[in-house]
Amino acid sequence: MSDRLPGFSTLAVHAGAQPDPTTGARATPIYQTTSFVFNDADHAASLFGLQAFGNIYTRIGNPTNAVLEERVAALEGGTAALAVASGHAAQVVILQQLLQPGDEFIAARKLYGGSINQFTHAFKSFGWNVVWADPDDIASFEHAVTPRTKAIFIESIANPAGSVTDIEAISTVARKAGVPLIVDNTLASPYLIRPIDHGADIVVHSLTKFLGGHGNSLGGIIVDAGTFDWSTGGKYPMLSEPRPEYHGIRLQETFGNFAFAIACRVLGLRDLGPALSPFNAFMILTGIETLPLRMQKHCDNAKAVAEFLAGHPAVASVNYAGLPSDKYHQLARKYAPKGAGAVFTFSLKGGYDAGVNLVSKLQLFSHLANVGDTRSLVIHPASTTHSQLDDAAKVKSGAGPDVVRLSVGIEDKEDLIADLEQALVA
Repeated sequence: MSDRLPGFSTLAVHAGAQPDPTTGARATPIYQTTSFVFNDADHAASLFGLQAFGNIYTRIGNPTNAVLEERVAALEGGTAALAVASGHAAQVVILQQLLQPGDEFIAARKLYGGSINQFTHAFKSFGWNVVWADPDDIASFEHAVTPRTKAIFIESIANPAGSVTDIEAISTVARKAGVPLIVDNTLASPYLIRPIDHGADIVVHSLTKFLGGHGNSLGGIIVDAGTFDWSTGGKYPMLSEPRPEYHGIRLQETFGNFAFAIACRVLGLRDLGPALSPFNAFMILTGIETLPLRMQKHCDNAKAVAEFLAGHPAVASVNYAGLPSDKYHQLARKYAPKGAGAVFTFSLKGGYDAGVNLVSKLQLFSHLANVGDTRSLVIHPASTTHSQLDDAAKVKSGAGPDVVRLSVGIEDKEDLIADLEQALVA
């Protein structure tokens, strides 16, 4: 190719991949192996000592996974990436590099219910403490900062409500506090929003959702923006201090602008072990090839469905940033001009019972706990994904008792609207 930078669709198909040098296979092969042969004893020692790059053991890295990592890093505009077994695993690996027992991180209150549960309960056993802030009130992030704060965590498009977060404003708070901004970009995908362009230092995805896109493979990924100086102030000893397991190497000093991705691999993935299988990496790579096509269809369908629901007499309100009347519409125009995503919520006039009944009447929408599938999906968050929260917390997170969440797929929009119509009538 010429010196011009490839476009997004080209990167989605080609980034990180070359024909297999041995067989000539054009699709990235599935390297279904546990381990890799060393050239000699010196080669093995250099790999284990982080003095050379290469493959050792699939728990730490694999050629199929490496193509996936390079591709997502290219799509997000990052310096490097690490693929792991799930989005939840990615969050654990990220925070293990940043937090010591007793440390805090600030998180936006509007998050996926599983993340709220993980942050509130599971992380307590590590001595990591979450402090909640309101993404609609930027000052609440500033007020939450303490000397123990080590990171800020937000979603670009929040699950379940589909609200758009002001990434740049919260990035300013993170810069002032001297901590990295972590952005979960699962619902937007890099096709709609590239958080690094707006001040994110780390991007995380559940690959299970829109990047994979077909509801067939679990995965998570961490993207290093290469923008944060991990040596400042001694806040992040995992990256700035000598690592005894690697003969005193300082990761920040040795690896520079991709030190965080290296730390996640050689300190997090190596020891915690949430490895992504090469087969799942292959499936997700195949899904990413059509990401631009799918995401645009998702967004177009979601807008049509939201417009239909907004005019229906049984619907109390629709929360979709693609509608001009929505409170997040201007943020959507700024951050996601190609579309406001495919996941949003609406409230029914009949309250909790109406939400539960509607879900049971739908025929084309599948009732399950996932988003980002080619198929359209529905769930009642208050009785499922956010059921562990009390009523006040459900409302604050956008999952009140009358709320139904849709993940709009790529079917014909007329069929989706017809299915919703018959269920609302029933």
